[in-house]
Amino acid sequence: MIKYLVALLLGLAVGVAAFLALLYFNPLTAQNQLSPIAVTDNAVLHLNYPAVASNMLIYTNDGESQVAPYPAKVLQLWESPIRRTDAFATVLTDSRNQTVGVGLKFSSDSEATDLLNGQLLVDSVWHIYLPGQGSLFVEQRENYWSYVRDIVIPARWSSGDNWRGIWSGYLSAGPGALGTARVVGGSGIFSALESEGLETLSSKAYSVAQGLVAADGELAIEMPRIESEATPDP
Repeated sequence: MIKYLVALLLGLAVGVAAFLALLYFNPLTAQNQLSPIAVTDNAVLHLNYPAVASNMLIYTNDGESQVAPYPAKVLQLWESPIRRTDAFATVLTDSRNQTVGVGLKFSSDSEATDLLNGQLLVDSVWHIYLPGQGSLFVEQRENYWSYVRDIVIPARWSSGDNWRGIWSGYLSAGPGALGTARVVGGSGIFSALESEGLETLSSKAYSVAQGLVAADGELAIEMPRIESEATPDP
């Protein structure tokens, strides 16, 4: 009897290990390396921001998540309807590291997450204000599976509970057919704008205790309507 029980437990352990290996190494979940924005003939507006909470103007969540709210006394989103939401405000810079505006982002875990298909999803919206130009909104679904597979899991396997390296990947995964975000103009030269965008995350260090330690984000927004009116980064 014990022999069969041991065989059953070993079989279950092997099955679970095989499933996790398939999930982790699934080639069908590899990220597309070609940006749909990179091949456009239109002008592209590049907006950069710090992706580490302590480098932002303000960052908050439920107060119990891995990343601590910043500054320490900021109000936390602990109410039941918004416990799975992160919010932050940050300075936006151009490719020359010059401040061009402010961005406010809200993001919440998506119920459409499907790990078997390499989809660890978050729904987010940006409100961007660029003084002297106007405001615009970015709506998107983000996929963090590559980020978790390549950074978070190796950090947890590491004896030092951290990861260091060079990683860059696209976060945007829709609603555009090519995985792009939806961009809508709000005011100023962006009014009536309907376009696409792509958010990218670049990281050099991650800690299990506090999350991203060295990382930056970028929003690339296609500007077909105002190419002659503004001077977006090349």
